Amino acid sequence: MAHCFKTHVYYEDTDLAGIVYYANYLKFIERARTEWVRERGVDQSNLKQGRGIVFAVRRIEADYLSPAKFGDDLIVETSLSSQSGARIELVQNVLRDGETLFAAKVTLVALAEGGRAVRFPAEVRRRLES
Repeated sequence: MAHCFKTHVYYEDTDLAGIVYYANYLKFIERARTEWVRERGVDQSNLKQGRGIVFAVRRIEADYLSPAKFGDDLIVETSLSSQSGARIELVQNVLRDGETLFAAKVTLVALAEGGRAVRFPAEVRRRLES
């Protein structure tokens, strides 16, 4: 079941034509990922402070299908596609009134201090699967 995050398109999100600037879709899906992780009981600040581990985006495949516009109400759906010890793959879609405007596949990894890749703690993996 997908996690749903509601957002609204503000003037600052758009270009001169009133269309959402392409890079802002990445901000929308980042906010939704943060809420998806938080609602599963993973505190990223504590993970960083306690274990020195942070989440990092390794790869994004993005398809821009139809433009969102100033004033639109959007929903970002986030679903876990797969995960391994050191990688999480998500599918994220931005929708307006049920129509998919933007579709992304996102790969997250865990990094330790200094940028070295590490495995996600087992407890984190369990929480993200729920």
